Amino acid sequence: MLEKIWTQKPIVLDNGRTVTIRRSKIPFILVLIIVGILLSIEFTQFDVQQLIKRWNQFFVIIGEMIPPTWEYIPYIWQPLMDTIKMSLLGTLLGSIASIPVAYMASSNIVNHTWINTVARIFLSLIRTMPTLVSALIATFVFGLGTLAGTVAIFLFTLAYVGKLLYEQIENADMGAFEAMESLGMHRIQTFRYAIFPQIVPNFLSTSLFCFEGNVRYAAILGYVGAGGVGLLLQESLGWRNYANVGMILLVLAITVFLIESVSEHFRKKLV
Repeated sequence: MLEKIWTQKPIVLDNGRTVTIRRSKIPFILVLIIVGILLSIEFTQFDVQQLIKRWNQFFVIIGEMIPPTWEYIPYIWQPLMDTIKMSLLGTLLGSIASIPVAYMASSNIVNHTWINTVARIFLSLIRTMPTLVSALIATFVFGLGTLAGTVAIFLFTLAYVGKLLYEQIENADMGAFEAMESLGMHRIQTFRYAIFPQIVPNFLSTSLFCFEGNVRYAAILGYVGAGGVGLLLQESLGWRNYANVGMILLVLAITVFLIESVSEHFRKKLV
């Protein structure tokens, strides 16, 4: 009955006929959005007055970052290289490891429900764990340094690429797969020659896109002792040396831009 009230509206035409059109749900949706915003403000104790009062402090800090300390550049190169190296290695290993996991999670390739379920739960559990938490756990296991950051990036890449990869496998054309299987080829062989060539471009594109994000994520892993340029950020922010922070952010922004430009070029070639 409520659905009828909200979605139907009778209109009488000039010829006497009555037609029913669907009512717009926009007012109802707006009410829900407003109620959701109000409840969010109440639950999070969001202080609008404090935001209005202190918003200009953002520009004060930005003003202290400009001009950056150019003499600080020599101290940034090595941590920046560590950040790029652990992002590259973690992405490479995670992308490779995602292939067998995605294979087991694909219901059209592996016809065992329990194997599909275990693989998907494994990917979901890793994906729900924040990268900072993974890096923090890794520092307790492997100690401080870039190894912990590489492990954290590896786990994130495995979950991210693995999730998208098994969805691409399930949407692949199964004609060639079934034909090769009917000829007596092993299921792994049929996957290698019939399915994998179809998903390689998207797989590589997804891995490159993940690498772009991992460079940014790796920059803050230093806050939990995972190495890289994040250690310099933590140190400079701790000492409130915002000019050094500005220099770090500038170098990092240029680096990320260059990596994204190169990655986007190759991703366009793959699609």
